[in-house]
Amino acid sequence: MPTFSAPDGTRLAYRTAGTGAPLVCVPGGPADSAYLGDLGGLSAHRRLVVLDLRGTGGSAVPEDPASYRCDRLVDDVEALRAHLGLARIDLLGHSGGANLALQYAARHPDRLGRLALVAPGSRAAGITITGEQRRTVARLRADEPWFAAAYAALEAVTEGRDGDWDAISPFFYTRWDAATRAHHAEAQPRNQDAVAAFAAEGAFDPPATRAALSALTAPALLLAGEFDVNSPPTSVAELAALLPGASLSVQPASSHSPWLDDPGRFVATLSRFLS
Repeated sequence: MPTFSAPDGTRLAYRTAGTGAPLVCVPGGPADSAYLGDLGGLSAHRRLVVLDLRGTGGSAVPEDPASYRCDRLVDDVEALRAHLGLARIDLLGHSGGANLALQYAARHPDRLGRLALVAPGSRAAGITITGEQRRTVARLRADEPWFAAAYAALEAVTEGRDGDWDAISPFFYTRWDAATRAHHAEAQPRNQDAVAAFAAEGAFDPPATRAALSALTAPALLLAGEFDVNSPPTSVAELAALLPGASLSVQPASSHSPWLDDPGRFVATLSRFLS
């Protein structure tokens, strides 16, 4: 696995898949990037350069735990761009990784080619997702055999009561079977220090980010899953409205990992935007 040095000396790792023009991919979590796989076959169209965020996967644990903070991770993405020798990068962020991608776009707009946000988190832009938004999406799955227990757990969590997070898991996939159960386990963050610090105080400056994004000229695509309770289409649409000329795509019958739910549709949408 190739590595490079972050500005503070932390050794960071990344993996590559496919051929063609590079697409830098940032995972959510912060979790090991392996759960992204080859994004449903997107590697047939682009050379995926998938970053392991510091303290995850093959990347080293930093000396300063505060450097796990989302705004500070922007420097790691910029160091990867320089390491790759690219004047500009096309950048994809999934879930919480979209917050990092948004901050990179805000801070380095001249070094960004295209921006793809998949099932994006939106805290960096100050967009709050309400419990009712999540429940409205969840009710689309009312015919599923696991719905009653999962919906009760979701209600508890959105209302601030103790909830069974494991019971909510089926909402994150169109199918809840052995393969998606294994993927869900793989996608869980293992470095709790990184999780705790990612959104620590000072990690986000929504007014500054929104102001910078309002002047962004790079093409952007935001892809939401119709069934995604984590990043509901309504919140993704609100985020898309902040980026001039951004396009919104809602993938039918898909949830938080749309490249697993319908890889053909996902790859067609992304490859068309990135070409």
